[in-house]
Amino acid sequence: MAAVASNRKISAASARAHTRKSHNTPSTFQLSSGLLKKSLLVLIVGFLAWGYQATKPPPPKICGSPDGPAVTASRIQLKDGRHLAYNEYGVSKDIAKYKIVYVHGFDSCRYDAVSAITLTQDVIEDLGIYIVSFDRPGYGESDPNPNQTVKSVSLDIEELADQLGLGLKFYVIGFSMGGELVWSCLKYIPHRLAGATLIAPAINYWWPGFPSNLSSEAFSQQFPEDQWSLRVAHHVPWLTYWWNTQKWFPSLTLIAQSPAVLSRQDLELVPVFSTPKRKEYEAQVRQQGEYESLHRDLIIGFGTWEFDPMELKNPFPSKEVAVHLWHGDEDMVVPVKLQRYIAQRLPWIHYHEVAGSGHMFPFLSGMGNAIIKALLIGENTIS
Repeated sequence: MAAVASNRKISAASARAHTRKSHNTPSTFQLSSGLLKKSLLVLIVGFLAWGYQATKPPPPKICGSPDGPAVTASRIQLKDGRHLAYNEYGVSKDIAKYKIVYVHGFDSCRYDAVSAITLTQDVIEDLGIYIVSFDRPGYGESDPNPNQTVKSVSLDIEELADQLGLGLKFYVIGFSMGGELVWSCLKYIPHRLAGATLIAPAINYWWPGFPSNLSSEAFSQQFPEDQWSLRVAHHVPWLTYWWNTQKWFPSLTLIAQSPAVLSRQDLELVPVFSTPKRKEYEAQVRQQGEYESLHRDLIIGFGTWEFDPMELKNPFPSKEVAVHLWHGDEDMVVPVKLQRYIAQRLPWIHYHEVAGSGHMFPFLSGMGNAIIKALLIGENTIS
């Protein structure tokens, strides 16, 4: 059957009504566009909220607080109300001829006083040596210091010495990150020092005194994950917590306690410094939170310093006080070439380079005695 065409007419009024209805009804595309904008806004706000929470470190678990670890150490209370935990070694300070404040390194505590625990008893008694090691702020049982600076560490040391009655002058020894902080003592409290020793001190690659090509070369030799962790600590410190706790990229090798950063000799010395006794107190090191201990250490050590150690003038021009710097030539944690440059720039420092040694060389047999004797009596032999 053939199709029949429709000749029905549409009135003008009906056409206008149909047109108005089409113009006033929202299209499916317009509805989708509005929902998309709202969804994007919600996603952006959610991402920002997540980012804020991810970058914000948790509050510290302060020792002695209701939710914090118990206080087991001897402690002093500083002028600002914080507590500083400490441990004593050697002879009584009342009869000691030499009184030393020891500054521990990264991811360590007051018990990791290598200059005390490696000394032989005959040296301690013959020379009359007293050593006090303290938990740096945020480590062990010392309260965190949210206002911590390079300078504040030296003032903590001075106040500790005063409260313990160490006298007008005392010695300071620091290892690794603690060695780096001995520079602050030389800058801010040189009048209180009878002598100082920096053992494998950490280096801030952004100290302006380094030639850019030298610091860049040394920096490039570090593991990629370490380079990124230090860049974050220096340039965007507020991201340090997030960077070292996220799971997408590897964090600092020292935080991960990776053996890859240890030299051949360091690996041989592992049984010496990683003892069963250390495992008993190891949990104390980070117990108040990794941010207040490890991460703040990175921010302070590799941030923008208030001074450049290479611009220091000899604080002891009459040579009545000696400053020593010890370093292993195979150190994979701190490049030896930067220590050599510092020794050239500061000829008033007695530089000792230990051949074939890595970062943990202070644990070598006889090395503790050698370091102490060089500082106290100017003897330069390993016994």
